[in-house]
Amino acid sequence: MNLHLRAAIPSALAVLLLTAGCHVGPKYQRPPALAQAPTPATYKESPAALPPAAVPSSKTQSPKPEASSAPQPAAAGEWKVANPQDAMLHGKWWEIYSDSELNALEDKLNIDNQTIKQYFENFMQARAIVGEVHSQLFPTVTLGPSFTRSQASANTGSSSGAKTQSNLTSLPFNASWEPDLWGRIHGQIHEAQMNAQVSAADLEGERLTEQASLAVYFFELRGQDALAAVYEQTIADDQKAYDLTRAQYETGVGDESAVVAAQNTLQNAQAAATNLGVARAQYEHAIAVLVGSDPSSFSIPVRALNAAPPAIPIGVPSQLLERRPDIAASERTMASANAAIGVADTAFYPTVTLSAAAGLESSTLKHLFDWPSRLWSVGGGFSETLYEGGLQRATAQQYTAIYNADVAAYRQTVLAAFEQVEDALAAERILAQQIAQQQLAEQTAQHLVDLETARYETGVDPYLNVVTTQTTLLADRQTLATLHTQAMTASVQLIEALGGGWDSSQLPTPEQISQKPTAAELAPQK
Repeated sequence: MNLHLRAAIPSALAVLLLTAGCHVGPKYQRPPALAQAPTPATYKESPAALPPAAVPSSKTQSPKPEASSAPQPAAAGEWKVANPQDAMLHGKWWEIYSDSELNALEDKLNIDNQTIKQYFENFMQARAIVGEVHSQLFPTVTLGPSFTRSQASANTGSSSGAKTQSNLTSLPFNASWEPDLWGRIHGQIHEAQMNAQVSAADLEGERLTEQASLAVYFFELRGQDALAAVYEQTIADDQKAYDLTRAQYETGVGDESAVVAAQNTLQNAQAAATNLGVARAQYEHAIAVLVGSDPSSFSIPVRALNAAPPAIPIGVPSQLLERRPDIAASERTMASANAAIGVADTAFYPTVTLSAAAGLESSTLKHLFDWPSRLWSVGGGFSETLYEGGLQRATAQQYTAIYNADVAAYRQTVLAAFEQVEDALAAERILAQQIAQQQLAEQTAQHLVDLETARYETGVDPYLNVVTTQTTLLADRQTLATLHTQAMTASVQLIEALGGGWDSSQLPTPEQISQKPTAAELAPQK
């Protein structure tokens, strides 16, 4: 290599390195979450935004039916939602329910849930793609040793008629490099990093979904146990009524129709109680799948629901944008689409490729490492598209349209998040009011049963009146137990709508995503 070439190569490389990574494309700026109006200062359904008449009073007296076994909240009618200035939920949000059994199931879910594991591996795949793209910043170096023994034909015009054999041993090193002059590779890296952040947010969103589903199924199962307790008490009362009417009939005081009516009431209650086992078994099986257990060997002991919805800190709407994994995923999708526009714009600029080769080549192996056996070559290439029928411009327009669509999807995700929070808040408030009203109805129904039973025993009214009031009381007890279950599941849905205990600060940064995975993360699942 002559002195002029040796001097020119470092200078050229220095220029390329200085220009490599120049940014092409629009700079990303997060668009407003709402296109038509700023984020509201408070939720419409929050206690602070409602008139006093619409908010259940914490001083509401809770009627306590004497004969009801339905779960009773600590303060029936009180709206269990904390004020916006209270701290948000963090970490294990389900511990707010103070249920050790639920805590154990949630902990097991976080370890053994197979859907969460699937989303985690999707995230690891997205991280690996970042590494694949990042490798394009560096030269590609290959080694291809070879040995060839050949014999030329003796029947060619250039041969002397004798068979000639030759050996060729080669030890070549080849290197090629495309400098990232306009930031194409850096743009692809940023795009891949943001896609990995999308995958990380999807993982957290799925984790929250699975956690919330478990809590909902758990309270639904406990609700079935509460209904079973209602029927157990009803069956006991109906059995006493049947025994009474039968005793009266056998002594000649009552008639047979009263006995048959009491027997039919008892049988209907027994059949309805048996049917509760279907839903309970299904909830138990669903919980088993969520925690990664075989439903055939999984069981949850019977225990009636006796908890009230806890006070849930709701924060302010602006915090929701940082606490919902789906909003974070949608926002990172926009950022990825913006980076893709920059990558598409680099197609308008020329590309430069540098290549070099060096090695050893000899007809005999013993001379392969001699100084005269060396060989080398250095080269470079430049390419620029002169005409492609508008392909590059159409491609850039395509990625711009994708970005605009992602902006609309982001705003729609934000609107849906606000809707879910408002729905859950309304459900919390309305269910609290309805439970208080239903408790009064149950108390009245119980009092009516006592009156009609007394009137029947004194011969004033027929037993059919007692049956009617018993049916009303059972329906009221069923409704009350169901409302308690709905209140608990609505509180879970509110927590899920608020993003659980997650916030965007937990989203891995691009630098963290680009770090080498640990051995535990790369280990195959057994």
